[in-house]
Amino acid sequence: MRNAFDEMTGLNSLDLPGRPEDTRVVVAMSGGVDSSVTAALLKEQGYDVVGITLQLYDHGAAVSRKGACCAGQDIQDARRVADQIGIPHYVLDYEDRFRRAVMDDFADSYAAGETPIPCVRCNERVKFRDLLDTARDLGAAALATGHYIASRRGAAGRELHRPRDEERDQSYFLFATTQEQLEFLRFPLGELTKPEARALADRMGLEVAGKPDSQDICFVPTGRYTTIVEKLRPGASAPGEVVHLDGRVLGRHSGIVNFTIGQRRGLGIGASEPVSEPLFVVKLDPLKRQVIVGPREALETQKLTLRDINWLGDGPFAELPGEGLKIVAKVRSTRPPVPARLFRTGEGAVVELLESEGGVAPGQACVFYDGGGGQRVLGGGWIVRTESCWQVPEAGTSRVAAPTAD
Repeated sequence: MRNAFDEMTGLNSLDLPGRPEDTRVVVAMSGGVDSSVTAALLKEQGYDVVGITLQLYDHGAAVSRKGACCAGQDIQDARRVADQIGIPHYVLDYEDRFRRAVMDDFADSYAAGETPIPCVRCNERVKFRDLLDTARDLGAAALATGHYIASRRGAAGRELHRPRDEERDQSYFLFATTQEQLEFLRFPLGELTKPEARALADRMGLEVAGKPDSQDICFVPTGRYTTIVEKLRPGASAPGEVVHLDGRVLGRHSGIVNFTIGQRRGLGIGASEPVSEPLFVVKLDPLKRQVIVGPREALETQKLTLRDINWLGDGPFAELPGEGLKIVAKVRSTRPPVPARLFRTGEGAVVELLESEGGVAPGQACVFYDGGGGQRVLGGGWIVRTESCWQVPEAGTSRVAAPTAD
């Protein structure tokens, strides 16, 4: 972090006016090493730090499972760290709103044949909305978190940038952060690497210094998301057909919630004549209860239709040029951004990828970065439709990839 206070500008290390000791900061403490280091660093710099931990769920086995967050053991860890560094700590029961805003959405999305990202919904609908309001009520000048993302001053307000540690980059999960929220949020770990954060935890003697990282889907106690979906939406496991793209019925399945786009194993079918080839899930049709399979080439996507756009770029999104905007786009959290072009539509946006991507599914996010260095986050949207580069060949022809007409 920067020096605690700059006498020349009158700004502290969080880009806020005033000395740290006169600046209250609420830190979202999940009980993990990252949020603990964030709280300890700010306390060390002299800020008036208040720690808040959200209890989001209580699902028996999940409260003691290693890698869980926002439940039993993690709440105790956060409380111990707060006591150790000498800051007040509060636990807020957000179970009901978390279930409504995140878990119900997760179950509905899977039942609709989508692949949801609950971490984005949690940040969007709980942590950066309700918790942010609570921080303001406590008189805080900022809400700080342990995310690996950078927030910097820009010509038109604060900007969101990828962190220094690109292996820990969490920008994909934070694309829905609004400009208003961004002005109030701070991410002190954006300029640190994960090893550096753990080294700081060691230096400060924090008990959580060696604690494992939390898992993406924190509220799934056994690692089987279908258990949660079936509990919340019992009708989501209706059986149906496994159908090839060319129309052949290849078998039966026990519910589309058991499948995701790009899945190869566990289809319950073997190679089928007249074409013997590896088959992958390429589409899920909840209305017909069909799992549609095809060759690997059918997974390649170049065009995405998006809804619910969150725009963090310069100027209004409505004024995006008709010829589109050169960007780089990230369609999976584990994949690097690829060159693309962004077009505004009446209901959202269309992204045309210059390099095809495989296994892209509705329900996932497409995140935009500037087309220059690809470091600034320009926003993103939710994928509602993908268009494959592959076309079903006519009988007697070879199976080849073909670009879409548009």
